[in-house]
Amino acid sequence: MAVIDSTFGAYFIGVVISALLYGVTCVQVWYYYVSYPTDPWHIKTLVFAVFASDTVHQALVTHSAYIYLVSDIVNPAGLADLVWSLLVEVLFNAITALLVQCFLSMRVYRLSNKSIPVTAFVMSSVIAEFVLSVIYVAKALPLQSFADLSQLKGISSAINATTAASDVLIAGCLCFLLQKSRTGFRRSDTMINKLMLFSLNTGLLTGIFAVASLISISVWPNAFIYIAFYFCVGRLYCNSLLATLNARRIIRAASTDDDMSLSLQGARKTTNLATSQRPVPNNISIKIDTTHELVRDDARDEYSANGDMKSMNVV
Repeated sequence: MAVIDSTFGAYFIGVVISALLYGVTCVQVWYYYVSYPTDPWHIKTLVFAVFASDTVHQALVTHSAYIYLVSDIVNPAGLADLVWSLLVEVLFNAITALLVQCFLSMRVYRLSNKSIPVTAFVMSSVIAEFVLSVIYVAKALPLQSFADLSQLKGISSAINATTAASDVLIAGCLCFLLQKSRTGFRRSDTMINKLMLFSLNTGLLTGIFAVASLISISVWPNAFIYIAFYFCVGRLYCNSLLATLNARRIIRAASTDDDMSLSLQGARKTTNLATSQRPVPNNISIKIDTTHELVRDDARDEYSANGDMKSMNVV
């Protein structure tokens, strides 16, 4: 009984959590297409491709769970055999990760002033992860049982290691480049702080699950705990992309609220000062220069201008 709990019990839990995260994905996809109808076509295509890959992956893990836990319920010996859908799902997990990480790598490319060496360094780990996944699937399909699959433990560990390394590398680069992009203006710096925190949280979440899968396969090689973690990695990639795209309006609104709060505080101080002063002669003119700060949203390539600094020159 303990063997079943640590193998197909963990397997079942992984399928259930993966299905729950897929439900969150569906809600986020609906929200994206409703809230951002004017996004560029390539961003909409990316969202559709990631969602399609994620959907196929969920269908594959559900199929494998049905075979093991329903069809083979009267044939316990069949639980030791490999089901093709359990192996092919690795490929679609890799496709989802590749699409999302390429999108984030493009952000690194833009924030680094189109630096080819930095982008190439990030993309090398992303491509290595995808190539290892393809090799794993190609070598696993001819195998017949879970005992045979133990031959590929090294490749499986390498996939999880490169996945974690890629996520940490991308999150680190984005945070570092965003830190360098500070302008000194309150509104833009507030937005950068929120983007840094968001990049760190979304990037490290997938990395944590990849590390958990790596540790699980190393400590409990005969259990399926690592499979449960790996099932959720693709879903987390999809949700991290959608959360990044859907949070743009919220981040922008929060930064605007902070800027409005600062402006109102300044207005109150100016009013108090004006009431305490004596009347000034009529021949004094006031010149107001407004400097506009441009904030670029890489995902939508839109620009928003805000008057963040006003100087008053008495002539």
